[in-house]
Amino acid sequence: MPLSTQSQADADQYILIASLDNARNLSNILKAISLRDHAIFNATQNGLKVTVEDSKCLQANAFIQAEIFQEYIIKEDAVGFQVNLTVLLDCLTIFGGSTVPGVCTALRMCYNGYGYPLTLFLEEGGVVTVCKINTQEPEEPIDFDFCSTNVTNKVILQSESLKEAFSELDMTSEVLQITMSPSHPYFRLSTFGNSGNAHYDYPKDSDMMELFQCTKIQTNRYKMSLLKPSTKALALSCKVSVRTDSRGFLSLQYLVRNDDGQICFVEYYCCPDEEVEEE
Repeated sequence: MPLSTQSQADADQYILIASLDNARNLSNILKAISLRDHAIFNATQNGLKVTVEDSKCLQANAFIQAEIFQEYIIKEDAVGFQVNLTVLLDCLTIFGGSTVPGVCTALRMCYNGYGYPLTLFLEEGGVVTVCKINTQEPEEPIDFDFCSTNVTNKVILQSESLKEAFSELDMTSEVLQITMSPSHPYFRLSTFGNSGNAHYDYPKDSDMMELFQCTKIQTNRYKMSLLKPSTKALALSCKVSVRTDSRGFLSLQYLVRNDDGQICFVEYYCCPDEEVEEE
């Protein structure tokens, strides 16, 4: 068992302990939401939720279920703190993030409550490094009030097809326009960049489309600068759910399979840039 040399007495002093045989399973997910320096950690019995926000217009959440960890102990109903995400990622990859088969960095992440640092014990090849990262009181994340009852349109796509779309659209465009409709063009992505206007359409019966539920025609624009960071999550994912609510708010939920085949979720919420009136 990695890091098994730590005594039970050490374990007793912490209110949160989360251990992984492969630290990369955590660092990859956190990289997918690294829009800003600071991240809010919320731990419950179900696992970790890590939130990063940008300009009150974009929120990225990573959900890492308790079952992902080899050891997950929480002694309170909920534990929250804020840390510098850039520093945390630097620590998680302190051994260089080896991709050599069979070589993993083991992680034990411990927190002792308000005012205490987040302590990381990292082990690779018998070498143990201890990192202590200052924590702050967590800010209250923005409530985007995105609830399933208000969702008007939803599609689930294989991630490969969305990667293909982004490679063909003009990313110099300031906005990405998303049209979702019960009839043609069903699901359309549009850009308006230096090379002119570009559209990428998905038929509802496309092999790449796993689910198509559209109740009304909706066309909204989103700032490309806000959406670009979500391509980090797209690169890791195998499926993506695209939802819009009655206000035009966008939810992108990425299903990510880690190195051990376990599933985590990364979700982005983005507010619309402007309403586009249908002609």
